Amino acid sequence: MVFDNRIALITGGASGIGAVIVKKFIENGAVAIIADVDQELGNATAKQLGEKAHFYYLNIADEQSVNDTINMVMNNFTKIDILINNAGITNDKLLIRMTKEDWDRVININLTGTFLVTKAVVKYMMKQRSGRIINIASVIGLIGNAGQTNYAASKAGIIGFTKSCAKEFASRNITVNAIAPGFIETRMTEKLPEEVKQAYFKLIPLGRFGKPEDVSSLALFLCSDQADYITGQVIAIDGGMVM
Repeated sequence: MVFDNRIALITGGASGIGAVIVKKFIENGAVAIIADVDQELGNATAKQLGEKAHFYYLNIADEQSVNDTINMVMNNFTKIDILINNAGITNDKLLIRMTKEDWDRVININLTGTFLVTKAVVKYMMKQRSGRIINIASVIGLIGNAGQTNYAASKAGIIGFTKSCAKEFASRNITVNAIAPGFIETRMTEKLPEEVKQAYFKLIPLGRFGKPEDVSSLALFLCSDQADYITGQVIAIDGGMVM
């Protein structure tokens, strides 16, 4: 899978799964745009990954920030071949304790942010008559989870958004797919109580937690020429947990 001369933009690319996706694309020849709200970490990640990594500040919940950033990227690189909508947050609470602000913040960043970035990027892909879009959903968007109604709703929304976009953009040779990770070892999951981790572990037939590299490898494949005929799909990468 060779990505020479391709420009990949990864939201939330400064850390976690996003940073591993950035690294994977660079290793396979792409130029990677790290679009993230964390300037210090974004610049550090870009410096660490070398000359093919470029950091751009992006607040995906702010339409003006999204449009300004995408315009800057287009001015500097003239195209965007690949978009990975990875940025997202959690703010877990039982529904009875969840405020409207708790709800709005997760929906605005995870779901509305994906909408805003996709809308800003796809108009250029449509002119190019080519493109690959990967939306990072979650198995929680497929099965739900107590204490995560806001997160589950945002990720389920991303799944519906993915399928609709796949139908809208197919005539322009743009594929749109979603990856639904299960329990992936990141800084976010490290903070979970041990009893919660063990409860998840018992649900995974493969008997191990996933790694960010599992997700990045799938993203790479879905953006490659080998995946030309795959669109509108939601692929769970969860060790069989949802099964």
